[in-house]
Amino acid sequence: MNPRLPYLQRKTAVLTTEPGVYIMKNAQEKIIYIGKAKNLRNRVTSYFRDHPDHTPKTAQMVSQVYDYDFIVTASEYEALVLECSLIKQHKPRYNILLKDDKGYHYIKISPPPYARITAELRADGEGTFLGPYMSGFTARQTVNAVNRMFQLPTCTRPFPESFRKERPCLYYHIGQCMGVCKGNISEEAYAEAVNDAVRFIKNGGDHTVTALEERMHAAADRLDFEEAARLRDRIAAIRKAGEKQDIMDAVTADTDVIATAESNDTTVIAVLIYRDGRLYDQNTFQISSEALSEQPLDDFLPQYYSTRSGGDLPKTVLVEHLPAEPELLTAMLAERAGHAVYIEQPVRGARHRLVLKAKQNAGEKLSINAGRTGRELLALEELGRALGLEKPPVRIESYDISNLSSSAMVAGMVVFENGRPLKNAYRRFSIKELTGQNDYAAMQEVIRRRFSEYFKAQAETDETAKAVNEFGVLPDLILLDGGSTHVGAIAPILAELGLDIPLFGMVKDQKHRTRAIATNGGEIAVREKQAAFNLLTRIQDEVHRFAITYMKTKHKKSSYALTLTQIPGIGEKKAQKLLLTYKTRAQLKAATPEQLAKTAGVRPETAQQLFALIQELPDT
Repeated sequence: MNPRLPYLQRKTAVLTTEPGVYIMKNAQEKIIYIGKAKNLRNRVTSYFRDHPDHTPKTAQMVSQVYDYDFIVTASEYEALVLECSLIKQHKPRYNILLKDDKGYHYIKISPPPYARITAELRADGEGTFLGPYMSGFTARQTVNAVNRMFQLPTCTRPFPESFRKERPCLYYHIGQCMGVCKGNISEEAYAEAVNDAVRFIKNGGDHTVTALEERMHAAADRLDFEEAARLRDRIAAIRKAGEKQDIMDAVTADTDVIATAESNDTTVIAVLIYRDGRLYDQNTFQISSEALSEQPLDDFLPQYYSTRSGGDLPKTVLVEHLPAEPELLTAMLAERAGHAVYIEQPVRGARHRLVLKAKQNAGEKLSINAGRTGRELLALEELGRALGLEKPPVRIESYDISNLSSSAMVAGMVVFENGRPLKNAYRRFSIKELTGQNDYAAMQEVIRRRFSEYFKAQAETDETAKAVNEFGVLPDLILLDGGSTHVGAIAPILAELGLDIPLFGMVKDQKHRTRAIATNGGEIAVREKQAAFNLLTRIQDEVHRFAITYMKTKHKKSSYALTLTQIPGIGEKKAQKLLLTYKTRAQLKAATPEQLAKTAGVRPETAQQLFALIQELPDT
């Protein structure tokens, strides 16, 4: 609780209702947050209510506010422009601050003979360097394209030392390398291919094709058909690349494509920049985990475009989610650009695929930091959005009940962390409190037992023991194998225990495949959210496999125990003790009569009868 709250409430009660910008300061008079408002009194009041519904980050910021200033503006649009300017000037801790991954990049042509074309971070060492390029992405894409079009080698084999010593690699067989390692490409022919590639980088495709066509016709005139064919293939590769680009020209003539990827504490925003129908550049920004942002693009877009000059602004901005006030933003962009700027959220077609590509770029950048693949992180983000969670769920627990009639009733708990199975956290439960078949009551028992272990772990004084107890960690999401009725049966248990954990069911279709997510009052369709759907299917299949495997094992042991009780003097408890000591049938058969007598606590005569019965059991 902020001790300054009464003062801040009194000050805000007489605040103007005009639009403007508010500036939050801490006790050292340092600016910690800047925001804009259509109605200053209403917006600032929302921070200082007695019982606010703040996110943890907002609550943290409010706890540090000692006082605030404000600037009244003539319009909400003027407030937006002023907010962007003040954030750039003061860089408050809780605002989104843009730090991109820019640096200088170069394209290197190594010295002859058999030069290589590579993308480099610095212009160091021998060779010729093209650049600098502001975008490492552009440099890498260019290098990959020319090496593929001109069939230049990208392997690490030294030439000519490695000629004819190894078979050509896969790239030769799929037509992406001329096969220099075979030793049948002369130094002059190779140098000519490298020169053509450099000419393409410097001058573009049209100029290169014209020069290649002249050389092709000259080769044909002197009856050098092998050289003519090689040049023909090179021309075809350049034209094919151009045709692919032409397809995108109408979509990406002058466009920025922006999408985000989120993990539990990090957000990455990717901007793909298309100019003249070509992917011209890429920017990625990592947003501080302290930034107050319910929807990162709302804060990112004004800040990002306020740093761009008018000539750098596109005609179209494609986003995965429209900002809260698109009219204000388009007005600001149009004024800076000197032409109309359109902000669109495509939902299908080529433009939607571009947004997915931007999202993939953001996910791959995020995955480097998280140690997970971009696909896994995007699946968690997509699942979190579909379920209305504040953040993507890092730790997911899933439960399933399995039984054979009313016998061998068990449950399985599997854990997925960052989109992957965490098998050392899996747990098995044998249902103890039920005598009949009741899946709902069984699930209630399992949930009570699981979270009673959580509270025991929290009371543990041994920090080492607490750290290794997987039951001592709360999940970000619970998934039950079942529908809304299962969710309705378990939700009161969590409420009774004082646990606020998102709870959903996984609904199957007639073919036992995941169909939807169940809530306490309905269902959420997930089939169209491919990444999330695939993750849910994996989780449901895994928890079903884990539970049914345990059920079969337990049922088999029960059958063994029932067989052993045929011997006089061997009751159910002694049979179970034997099966707990000798966990497999092979171990049980290997036990001597003396060992059986000692384990079960029976007389030698009874142990001999037991031994004979065990030897008659089938091996499987």
